[in-house]
Amino acid sequence: MTRRIDISYKTIIFVTIFLILLWIVFKILDILLLFFVSFIFMSALAPLVEKLVKWKVPRVVAILLLLLLLVLGLVGALTVGFTPLINQTSHLTQRLTEMTSMLAQAHIVDPGVLQQELSKLPGQAVDITVSIFKNLIGFVSVLVITVYLLLDRGHIEDYATSFFGSRQGKAKKVMRMIEDKLGSWLRGQLFLSLAVGTLTYAGLIILGVDFALPLAIIAAFLEVVPVLGPIIAAIPAVLIALTVSPLLAALVAGLYLVVQEVEGHVLVPQVMKRAVGLNPILVILAISVGGRLLGLGGALLAVPIAVVVQLILQESLKIDEEPV
Repeated sequence: MTRRIDISYKTIIFVTIFLILLWIVFKILDILLLFFVSFIFMSALAPLVEKLVKWKVPRVVAILLLLLLLVLGLVGALTVGFTPLINQTSHLTQRLTEMTSMLAQAHIVDPGVLQQELSKLPGQAVDITVSIFKNLIGFVSVLVITVYLLLDRGHIEDYATSFFGSRQGKAKKVMRMIEDKLGSWLRGQLFLSLAVGTLTYAGLIILGVDFALPLAIIAAFLEVVPVLGPIIAAIPAVLIALTVSPLLAALVAGLYLVVQEVEGHVLVPQVMKRAVGLNPILVILAISVGGRLLGLGGALLAVPIAVVVQLILQESLKIDEEPV
């Protein structure tokens, strides 16, 4: 005997609307992530803005001053980090050309394959340039959105929580808790970058590698990029060491591998546990899942997203447990 399953038109409409909303979210996911990153910056800068406002500094001036200091700090660090490496490019290119010729003559490298790979460089250079330009536009967009969030923080908070009706006060409390956690996450991320930069600088100094400071600054910046960040940071250091000797290049590669292992399995879980209260296992799991679903961006934002989800679930369960 077959059972008849009745599906009401309300269920069909609900499923249809849900799938449409899911499709819309997928299409505008990059925009949502852009606003989420801006919200994180706002959460980290808001306490500093409030302190300056208490010192009788106008809010607009306080916000612009902090963003100016942030931009100047980034530009200064990038200038110190990349200028010496760019100046070293000619010597590095010459040394790599000589080594490539030696490998080709020894039949270790197939000249045909090498020529084929080199022919791809102009196209890759164009792709890299376009990517840098897109990232620059994204960074400027984040700064602009952050300014608006900081300027109108109170009104945005009131509007966002007004949909919760009688529980608006509770919703405001949860939003403030999310802001505190996200601000702590960003400060923890800055600490991780500083730690990686310090470890890298100390190791390069011990090994006697040239340009230890700019290479360490690059490593600190790229620490925020999971998995690929340390690899990309290691490339210029290994190439510079290669201009001295293959042994030094191997030692430098080993140094970056050790720093990556310490950072990934010791520093990140422990720092994030203290900063946002997530269990180290959950931190590693969140980064892995985020990377699998959304690539590098997902891995980078996995921890703050996990923090938001955890807080919302915790507070929702508390509400459900409250006596009626």
